[in-house]
Amino acid sequence: MGTLAVSFYNQSRTFGQLWPAINRHILDVMENGKFSHGNKVAELETALAAYTGARYVVGVNSGTDALVLLLRAAGLGQGDEVIVPAFSFGATATSVVLAGGRPVFADIEQDSYGIDPGGMEAVAGERTRFVMPTHLFSRLADIDGVLAESRRLGLTVVEDSAEAIGMRHRGTHAGLFGAGGVLSFFPTKTLGAVGDAGAVLTDDPRVARTADALRHHGRLGDTIGNFPAIATTTSLPGVNSKMDDIQAAVLLAKLTRLDEDIVRRSSLAARYTESLSGVPGVRKTPVPRPDSVFYVYVIEVDSRDDLAAHLSANGVQTEIYYPVPLHLQPCFAGHGHRVGDFPNAENACRYTLALPLYPDMTTGDVDQVCASIRKFYCGRKA
Repeated sequence: MGTLAVSFYNQSRTFGQLWPAINRHILDVMENGKFSHGNKVAELETALAAYTGARYVVGVNSGTDALVLLLRAAGLGQGDEVIVPAFSFGATATSVVLAGGRPVFADIEQDSYGIDPGGMEAVAGERTRFVMPTHLFSRLADIDGVLAESRRLGLTVVEDSAEAIGMRHRGTHAGLFGAGGVLSFFPTKTLGAVGDAGAVLTDDPRVARTADALRHHGRLGDTIGNFPAIATTTSLPGVNSKMDDIQAAVLLAKLTRLDEDIVRRSSLAARYTESLSGVPGVRKTPVPRPDSVFYVYVIEVDSRDDLAAHLSANGVQTEIYYPVPLHLQPCFAGHGHRVGDFPNAENACRYTLALPLYPDMTTGDVDQVCASIRKFYCGRKA
């Protein structure tokens, strides 16, 4: 690889600008002396509820744990099936297994990369209880279609909205269309921490109370006989998935400029689209919609792996989301799927490439990436 010119993600300038606010929140944590599941986490939960419109927000230690706890809190039973898209991050399907269920794969739509509602009935069986659409990259899945089909099939909707903070449809935030959804605060996300953190979003008090208990070893705060309240009851087989207050401190500071960052991401994405228009080999660039929030900028290209190598050699970092579809992952070999079962998902794995996109990027960075892409396909300098 050549000298790094454009990293896939960097937030050093953002941290420089936000450091006084971050430092103030961190000092609050230090003075309070509780570093996990404390006041700063509660403050973040309140702020996220206000931002998303959720009645309840439950902070946990990762987006993956948020999915597992949401499924359990929503009533997933041992062996219950959950329809998931064949194109997504592995946690979309593995969270179902960790929650005691069985993922059932369905193909995706070509435009949204979200689950195709028209394919749900074909894969649903007697034990299918849930469907989990995933909102990827820059837009929501066809949530209206998913909701209509789930009602017809008698399924509960839970959303893998890990990438979807800020995405709304008809005024409703991602994650709040069914029993609940999740957020991931992995550092590269639209709202990113400095480590792992996540949250469950829901309007259902039962789901919220159960998720709250599950994240803290199943403790509901009940008492038994004459034992004192501090001896909380372990009513559920929970886990240790409490959010760190340091992560909450960082997120509280960054939340104040989230909308500004979303606008910046959209501006950079528009520049990408304009610059890559008409470039031979670039099959598809994302089409903005009213619900668009650009977490990453994903294009479909010919000779994807060769292009990624060319960009790397010219100092541009890229990522592939995702190189292998879920139904062909080794951990799901027992499902018996073969190449060709879900062609749209397989094509997405074959042709998609994520380009750098983050608020600290300059327009010059975007122009440099695009020039390198044009050089690869056109054989000349732009």
